[in-house]
Amino acid sequence: MEGQAKTKTAILVVSFGTSFPETRAKTIDQIEADIAVAFPGCGIYHAWTSQVIIGKLLKRDGIKIPTIEEAIEQILSDGITRLIVQPTHLLSGIENDQMRDTVNRYASDFASISFGDPLLTTTEDCRQAIQAIMKEFTHLQADEALVLMGHGTIHQANSVYGTLDRLLKDLGYPNVFLGTVEASPSLDTLIKKISPLHPKKVLLAPFLVVAGDHATHDMSGEHENSWRSRFEAAGFTVACIMKGLGEYPGIRKLYLEHAKAAEQNLQKSNPGHTREPAREADRYPHQAC
Repeated sequence: MEGQAKTKTAILVVSFGTSFPETRAKTIDQIEADIAVAFPGCGIYHAWTSQVIIGKLLKRDGIKIPTIEEAIEQILSDGITRLIVQPTHLLSGIENDQMRDTVNRYASDFASISFGDPLLTTTEDCRQAIQAIMKEFTHLQADEALVLMGHGTIHQANSVYGTLDRLLKDLGYPNVFLGTVEASPSLDTLIKKISPLHPKKVLLAPFLVVAGDHATHDMSGEHENSWRSRFEAAGFTVACIMKGLGEYPGIRKLYLEHAKAAEQNLQKSNPGHTREPAREADRYPHQAC
């Protein structure tokens, strides 16, 4: 997505990336398109942080996705002086920290830079995200269980997953659970929690922006260690829903709200300084929930 040299303000949408074109079109591309519509006066640029995926797309499809550095160099070349950075990351974790560090190396090249928050930064973000997801699962029956599969991280932000799982119950969804592939709550924990409920069916859905590699292999894969296989081995009937969070209108709306907050903060920025919408006390929702 290219910027417009006429404008002095640009929005850089930063994503981890995906090598699955179908889910990319429905998620990352759609988030970028929504932002472009909401900010007609801004140049819209994008960048991915996964060098592995960037390399794979270039070799396999001939598609060149810029890195953050390459995107910013292009933005500067286009004469942009004010920058809004909106990540499609879920958490303010390792990827987001590294992204901010990279962008901040260019702080002196811009009059001002403002960062939008990742999806789940405040307690209210968590509530809105749950509402957006459950709006898509109004068909869920009381004798069924919905299991959302997140990625997980060693960063302290991983506690958001446990917070969300508890918040789901507080908001009236006793048969909806959230776990992670690489951290906690783990799949073993989820199976132990769900087994006493004896649901007639377990629905698996990715708690990931894209329904890409993790959803295809870790969640719904045919190998014995996939979430689908593990639940089936535990005696459950399983159905997999291959729909990334970026496909949910309410989730994309939340990203837009964060980008708009960043735009408002841009107006308050001093030259050569960066601003972030969220208060530091709100950066990890588990502290407030």
